[in-house]
Amino acid sequence: PLGDGTLLIDTGFVRPGFDGAYLLVEGGRAAFVDCGTSHSVPRLLASLAAQGLQPTDVEALILTHIHLDHAGGAGQLMRQLPHAQLLVHPRGARHMADPSKLWAGASAVYGEEVMRRDYDELLPVPVERIIEAGEGHRFSLAGRELHFLDTPGHARHHLSIHDVSRAQCFTGDTFGLSYREFDTPAGVFMLPTTTPVQFDPRALHASIDRIMALQPRRLLLTHYGPVMAQPELAAQLHRLIDAMVELAQAQAAAVGEERHVRLVQGLACLYRHALDLR
Repeated sequence: PLGDGTLLIDTGFVRPGFDGAYLLVEGGRAAFVDCGTSHSVPRLLASLAAQGLQPTDVEALILTHIHLDHAGGAGQLMRQLPHAQLLVHPRGARHMADPSKLWAGASAVYGEEVMRRDYDELLPVPVERIIEAGEGHRFSLAGRELHFLDTPGHARHHLSIHDVSRAQCFTGDTFGLSYREFDTPAGVFMLPTTTPVQFDPRALHASIDRIMALQPRRLLLTHYGPVMAQPELAAQLHRLIDAMVELAQAQAAAVGEERHVRLVQGLACLYRHALDLR
């Protein structure tokens, strides 16, 4: 429990404290923000039951974006939530109705064996249960207003959700990664999410600034958990985005394994330096 009718659920993906989903509870009604993989569904339903709620009390599953660590279990979960609608960015809606291209793309990178182990299977969501929730969309959970923002940079199908009355924002991967193991008396450590293939530095800079312009009290990250919305965290992300772009451009002439090794070494140096600066 995070207070204010907001709960963090560890989806169990990869390791504890790596991948989270959120449960919103208001006036006997509920909504999930992100859901993890198909393996995560029992954890989400158990969290719901622990609040004295039934699957029929859930009105929505809201996806920040359709990467599989956030949305892989959507089809499986929606089968358990008979009254829920799936709210997703317009660019992601068709992939929720037919996830075959998502599976094929990820399988080409990770292989079928890893996909089956980590994600189990991707089930389609009936088209009539999908709402394309783009820029400016609003959803009310028993009077609790959620406002949707188009926040690309990590992915072109990325939304952030402003929980207005709670002064908090569900940022998915737009406002970076911040694992609790790196918290120290010096503060929180954050990394920008530069995952291929839709990483867009300019758009990510703008999306970070847009989230901060809402003046939220706290940010709710998928990776992992709540952090207070401090201007220095945004500044940290901006610096690292620029440094990572500079690193990639500096290694543009390298190819293959040589480029990979140089980038890994360069990123490790960037991260250590950023930690030392706190």
